[in-house]
Amino acid sequence: MHPVSPDTVLAQLRWRYATKKFDATRKIDPELWAKLEQAPLLSPSSYGLQLWKFVVVTNPTVRKELHAVSWNQPQILDASHLVVFAAKNPPTVACVERHIARMAEVRGVELASLDAVKQRMLGSLSRMTEKDAHAWAARQCYIALGVFVTACAMAGVDACPMEGFQPDKYDEILGLKAKGFGSVAIATAGYRSPSDPAAALAKVRYDVKDVIEHV
Repeated sequence: MHPVSPDTVLAQLRWRYATKKFDATRKIDPELWAKLEQAPLLSPSSYGLQLWKFVVVTNPTVRKELHAVSWNQPQILDASHLVVFAAKNPPTVACVERHIARMAEVRGVELASLDAVKQRMLGSLSRMTEKDAHAWAARQCYIALGVFVTACAMAGVDACPMEGFQPDKYDEILGLKAKGFGSVAIATAGYRSPSDPAAALAKVRYDVKDVIEHV
């Protein structure tokens, strides 16, 4: 393990901001992107179920379609990459069984040894309505979104987490509904434009003493 100094982490988090205008001429190097797109996969999720799908959109034609249902926000077209964070809609028993099978495979254990874990997951899921289960999965996507944005900041890549889009239209254009998923958030990534006025604005945050409480 090679820890990054706390000062470096805070410096990068202070550097980042929700980029409003990207430099459309600059693209993220493919080797760097291949690593950045793995960051949300390493995000924590409830029970480790990973009830999500991350759709990376670089196709210009598809981006234009999505731009029209994103209130014409320029980031959709100008950013190097667009990532759609989609949640399973709704999570099912099959999701739990898939995760248990993967856990057994990765950890080299018998499926039967994971039965108690499986039953806990199924018990939690059984107490939710389909709507609640999707909302639960969606909350996990927001954790992944935070991990992605932080990873971008640490790598010196600009990003903008966004909700200003029409999820139903995204699902239709990207074929997500047919795959059992629903889009919940998006993020654009690339490099800030020198003419983005938001880049020069001071980051507005409450004082530490007003937000952090020690008990």
